[in-house]
Amino acid sequence: MCGDRRSAWRDLVRSFRTDEKGSVAITFALIAIVLMLAIGAAVDVGRWLHARDQTIAAVDAAVLAGGRALQLNGKDHGAAIAAATKYYQENVTSRLPVINDTVSFAVKDDGMGVTASGSAYIKTPFLQFARIEKLPLISTSQTTFAQSQIAVGGNGGENIEVSMMLDVTGSMAGQKLQDLKDAAKDLINIVIWDDQSKFTSKVALVPFSEDIRLPSTSALPKARGSPDKTKTVGKTTYYLSDCVVERTGAQKYTDAAPASGQYVMAHYTEQTTGKGKSKKGVCTIPAGAEIVALTDDKQTLLNKVDGLSAAGGTAGHLGTAWAWYTLSPNWWNLWPSAHSRPAAYGTADLRKIAILMTDGEYNTQYDSNGIVVRQSWGGSCSGAANGCSTDQARALCAGMKAKGITVYTVGFDIGSDSSTAAQTLRQCATDPTKYYNAGDGEELKQAFRDIALKLSSLYISK
Repeated sequence: MCGDRRSAWRDLVRSFRTDEKGSVAITFALIAIVLMLAIGAAVDVGRWLHARDQTIAAVDAAVLAGGRALQLNGKDHGAAIAAATKYYQENVTSRLPVINDTVSFAVKDDGMGVTASGSAYIKTPFLQFARIEKLPLISTSQTTFAQSQIAVGGNGGENIEVSMMLDVTGSMAGQKLQDLKDAAKDLINIVIWDDQSKFTSKVALVPFSEDIRLPSTSALPKARGSPDKTKTVGKTTYYLSDCVVERTGAQKYTDAAPASGQYVMAHYTEQTTGKGKSKKGVCTIPAGAEIVALTDDKQTLLNKVDGLSAAGGTAGHLGTAWAWYTLSPNWWNLWPSAHSRPAAYGTADLRKIAILMTDGEYNTQYDSNGIVVRQSWGGSCSGAANGCSTDQARALCAGMKAKGITVYTVGFDIGSDSSTAAQTLRQCATDPTKYYNAGDGEELKQAFRDIALKLSSLYISK
């Protein structure tokens, strides 16, 4: 029975082929052409989809590779482009042959990612009979062209707390201070994102010179206790200022909470302001350079940086200590706003980062009365309660790193890497890749930009 059916089908097909009636032959020919084109089109489309998927994947890998190169070394845009190009070429080696592949890569204008452009096509062996000679694999007309985006804080999938120690000593006056302002504001604009709904990014500012100004009068007694209004040493009377200096005692190089026996010292000066009972000592650091506790208020941070002025000597250990204290959960009660209080060490999805910037050697420290001791040209710090500022800063950095805080250091016009200032910064940095020696304003800005990129997370946007 089955044999009879097969025989009948063969006879039917043979009848189409041998039928001399014109309409049947033409119909058969047209059907054959359509069938062949359909099969050919399916083959071409399959080849196109496979090549297109490979091309898009290669572009995605390339822009991520370029973005990663920016994170590691934001100064070298050429290296980022080279990395992207290399990854693209390596990922299309097994792709079907294409024509007019002009895909190329560039660093975005803001330096925060790598973008792709160009086009590529694949030939169509079958569809060319329908006058379709090639199909686009990727083109600049696509609205979903891949680009890598570097994101920080709220957009980077984690919370970050950053404290910036900024040198506003007398040697920073003029163009150097303006260069610092530009660099610091650039980092703030990168690190503080508008969307803080899921993950937060906060920055604290710690301007320093010979002393430290706290952000409010309520913070002063919490940090220094209730010191005497005056101190007499020999025949000289010194007056209490509104600033603080270093800490003495067993907790001098820790972030233990301030309390009786472990307050920071008050600052006393022979110079005075006011009269009678209102007579007080004089802070060296300018009035507009008080600490800003952790905040995600970008405008507040930018305004504070813009208002900085320069004066005084370089007590770098004070800036180092307060960069730590603004990140330490042990000092939470100094900050009246709960939003400014640091999170606990070891909090999931949180990084704490300190950025220590200075333009010179640390040369100012204090005696046990909170009175300044200048370092002699020979390097002696005779009379200082805790020794030289440099040694104190190095000890504080060691303690900070032991708590899991990542430390970046930036020298500005400090000379060769063999100088004392450079050696201190190198020792303070978490590792050599986190130490920068900027020779001019442009290099300073690039150092801060590079740090911002290293704090970032990387993802694909389309």
